[in-house]
Amino acid sequence: MKTKLTQKIFEPLIEKKLDESKQGLAYEDNTNPNSSIKKAYIETYGCQMNFSDTEIIASVLKDLGYSFTTNVLESDLALINTCSIRENAEEKVWHKLKELKGIKKKNPGLLVGVLGCMAERLKSKLLEQEQLVDLVVGPDAYRDLPRLIESAESGMKSINVLLSREETYADISPIRLNTNGVSAFISIMRGCNNMCTFCIVPFTRGRERSRDYHSIVKEAQELYHNGYREVTLLGQNVDSYHYEDCNFAQLLEKVALISPDLRVRFSTSHPKDITDEVLYTIKKYENICKYIHLPAQSGNSAILEKMNRGYTREWYMQKIERIRQILPDCAISTDIIVGFCGETEEQFQDTVSLMQWAKFDYAYMFFYSERPGTPAAKKFKDDIPEEEKKRRLQKIIAIQNQNSYNSNLRDLNQTFKILIEGNSKKSDLDFCGRNDQNKMVIFRKKPGLKPGDYVNVKVHQVTSATLIGEII
Repeated sequence: MKTKLTQKIFEPLIEKKLDESKQGLAYEDNTNPNSSIKKAYIETYGCQMNFSDTEIIASVLKDLGYSFTTNVLESDLALINTCSIRENAEEKVWHKLKELKGIKKKNPGLLVGVLGCMAERLKSKLLEQEQLVDLVVGPDAYRDLPRLIESAESGMKSINVLLSREETYADISPIRLNTNGVSAFISIMRGCNNMCTFCIVPFTRGRERSRDYHSIVKEAQELYHNGYREVTLLGQNVDSYHYEDCNFAQLLEKVALISPDLRVRFSTSHPKDITDEVLYTIKKYENICKYIHLPAQSGNSAILEKMNRGYTREWYMQKIERIRQILPDCAISTDIIVGFCGETEEQFQDTVSLMQWAKFDYAYMFFYSERPGTPAAKKFKDDIPEEEKKRRLQKIIAIQNQNSYNSNLRDLNQTFKILIEGNSKKSDLDFCGRNDQNKMVIFRKKPGLKPGDYVNVKVHQVTSATLIGEII
């Protein structure tokens, strides 16, 4: 069995987090007795939730008799797991579908499917107007893939984009596509109840529902026993997790107690929901990483109200102060959107000053892209010229570059416990891994060490994105 998919898990770079990731599957299972019969190719766009969904999709397909290939030309089934968060992500998917249409002309038996958020949002266009696909499957319909594929094989266009109030896929064991065998995602909830006016997620992924905590802990235990040493608990808003008598802080504790050698991360926190109980739980356990992603989106209270974020600038700043009071060594990252509907220069300057004040360790920054079907698209005019949006984006990128560099400078001559994830991208002579604060660290290999081992690394050089050190 060999695995070729590389996934990013909040790599601390200033980059677009939600819509720029794209990977082709990834998982060739030569142990499957049916592997010579049918082969599937899956390409995934978007956030960590999409990559987690792809692992569920792969599990369903494997049970159906499919093996997997990284070469779409030899596949019988080509699936694109899509993202609708940003316009650029959808444009990439349309380009890929046209490429697949050309391949299908040479191989008429190839079935093409679109899964995920675009499937739900653009079902009619995909099936009828463009006629590029054979099946369209929404985020809550992956269990229905066997029926949909069978129908498509008979020549029928297949669709299921129904959203569910119960589906969490808790009983499906994901096929892990992460190449390093060290870090894995665990989805703890699905959907979102926060109706941020700019966001399409509540309409493509449905209402919020939490997964049974027993199944989450069991999955984490199995990962640990299979050699994984880090899990990231995923949800659109993990702090609102609640199943029976278990809230998110209690779930964090249950997973942390599996073993002190199992690192625990989580994403994403909504500022209005993260509690002191969560912060004190992080403080209590060394293996819960001291890193919180806390999307601000804007530094201006009027824009935040327009976005329906549920907090003001002052409230958000108090939350940052509270985190640093309880967890002084905690790294904080954020999401920022500039050029939202009606944003004035003065309001933009409030975002600039928030970033200068907060000194985020890293950030994911975007200019506003109107998404059809969102409340903002219905209520507000997207009236900021694109050139102005780009100017504002470049301004905050420059600020964050300096913030990130200054943050890393503070780590010079510091020693960190690092979980080895694998080889550095630039040299097979070096390992890479992240510290507690989610910063990527590069260091020279030593004999006897392997991915999954912990080492102490002293930092002797930094860039705005990376720490460079040596094992001590």
